[in-house]
Amino acid sequence: MNYITSSANPRIKTLSQLSKTRGRRQTGHILIEGSREIELAVRYGWELLEVYYCPDLYQGPLPTAPQSFNISREALNKITYKENPEGLLAVAKSKTITLADLKLPKKPLIIVLENVEKPGNLGAILRTAYAAEVSAVIINDQQTDLYNPNVIRASMGHIFSVPTVVANFETTKDWLNEKKIKILATTIDAAIPYTTADLTKSVAIVFGTENSGLSHRWRGSANQNIIIPMQKGIDSLNVSVSAAIVIYEALRQRS
Repeated sequence: MNYITSSANPRIKTLSQLSKTRGRRQTGHILIEGSREIELAVRYGWELLEVYYCPDLYQGPLPTAPQSFNISREALNKITYKENPEGLLAVAKSKTITLADLKLPKKPLIIVLENVEKPGNLGAILRTAYAAEVSAVIINDQQTDLYNPNVIRASMGHIFSVPTVVANFETTKDWLNEKKIKILATTIDAAIPYTTADLTKSVAIVFGTENSGLSHRWRGSANQNIIIPMQKGIDSLNVSVSAAIVIYEALRQRS
């Protein structure tokens, strides 16, 4: 067992860089905090390289990794991103999933997210997607890194269990058309209530941001527009809320 007591230790400095997009891209590594999140990563095929634990906070079993480090609270505080740290972190190899990698069921439910900026929103959608058995999530015009610690935290680790692909608009549209998956755009333009749309078939539901909504290209490519009815004075919902509402309507119809 290796011991790290100082926050100035070179390994701790390297780990702190993994909280930033640049550090993750340069190394090809991601930082995962929490036993549940690490367990999900391992279960769904992410390779652990290093494990760090603080014995003052964590006394559970250690995940298997080539290297393990016992670290002090001082060192932990330098790299933790949770308000109440559990005392267990791991470094894993990053993975890239492509549209060609997706293994779809007979009638897939796909969620497409355009321009989602806030890590918390993306993480919340991934958590909902797992709960409702969404087949895959596709991200267009990526505004936040998939492995941002706040995405991992908000998803409760389900960034690792939900097949998630980053792809551009054209590639996504062509793939959906090739797979004969109906495209539903969430927009107020000539839209029908989401509860009246048939969500039992192969469908991809496209969501935009609260500020600007969906781009013209997705609205022009959709087979149908759907809307969540709202009282006057409110023209949009938080995107994670909107996604949860429509995803669970799809689950209700499919059940």
